[in-house]
Amino acid sequence: MKRLIIHGDPGIRKNAIIEYDDEEQVCFSVTRQGDWHGPDEPQLWCVIGTEAEREDFETRNYVPHWLDTESIDAGAVEVVKHADELAV
Repeated sequence: MKRLIIHGDPGIRKNAIIEYDDEEQVCFSVTRQGDWHGPDEPQLWCVIGTEAEREDFETRNYVPHWLDTESIDAGAVEVVKHADELAV
């Protein structure tokens, strides 16, 4: 599990699946920053991980401040499935 800061908005929301580090990752949490007084473009602060890490996220079996943090541009994010495509 890690925190991913996306500069710009690639159109993802909570539970979207993205391709990152040559692996499919689930966006467990997406927090939008910068709409009011922030930078020129919004930032999405996401907690991502594999589907196997979902239970750890939901039960808070991690320390948020100790997560590795990486930063990328929205254009570098490959969206595999949007959250609304996952609804049955």
